[in-house]
Amino acid sequence: MSGSCVLFHFPFQPASRAARLGLGEARIEWTDTPVRPWEEDCPVNDLNPSGLPPVVQTTDRGRPLTLCELPAVLGWIEDQQKSPLLLPADPAERAEARRLTGWFERRFTDEVDAVLLHERMEKPLLKLGPPEARALRHGRDALKSHLAMLEDLVAARDWLAGRRLSQADLIAAAHLSVLDYFGEVQWANWPSLKLWYSKLKSRPCFRPLLADRFVGVPPSGWYADLDF
Repeated sequence: MSGSCVLFHFPFQPASRAARLGLGEARIEWTDTPVRPWEEDCPVNDLNPSGLPPVVQTTDRGRPLTLCELPAVLGWIEDQQKSPLLLPADPAERAEARRLTGWFERRFTDEVDAVLLHERMEKPLLKLGPPEARALRHGRDALKSHLAMLEDLVAARDWLAGRRLSQADLIAAAHLSVLDYFGEVQWANWPSLKLWYSKLKSRPCFRPLLADRFVGVPPSGWYADLDF
């Protein structure tokens, strides 16, 4: 079992949020260390060759251990458990959780986050000018397509991958929660997905995310509301 745990994360990066949710769901205590990965003196640069959070520093049987980026963090969390926690025991559901994890890491990130979060979040942080209307339309169209797929999944299942909560739910919620902060998710159009998200928002691990605030941009009116 690990000893002390330090999490280096950027609060509005989906992968960092998923790491926080995973640690919270596993009830692993950690020291919270927010970072700004675009700055040259960001401590993550010395810990991870890619310079990307999340990074966890901990110990394993007395030896220092550095976990770089979300797959390593979630894998380590699962390794700490006596029984499956974020990956279901059922082989089909486990495979589905991994499929959805990969889908968010690649397609959702490339088609949605790289457009909408660049326009809504990265541009203000890096002082790159105002959002471009054409890019916003493109990102919102892609988001609708992905939300439609998620709506169909949760309408037929208890959770995204099947009968129990998995890392796919935490990763999906991490991505959607950042978009929701900026008011990009119109929940009324996705009733099954809204019910799924409301269950996640009510879990103790989610509460710290609802307290996050992006400087200069207030959250959507329903962002922190459990009865949105």
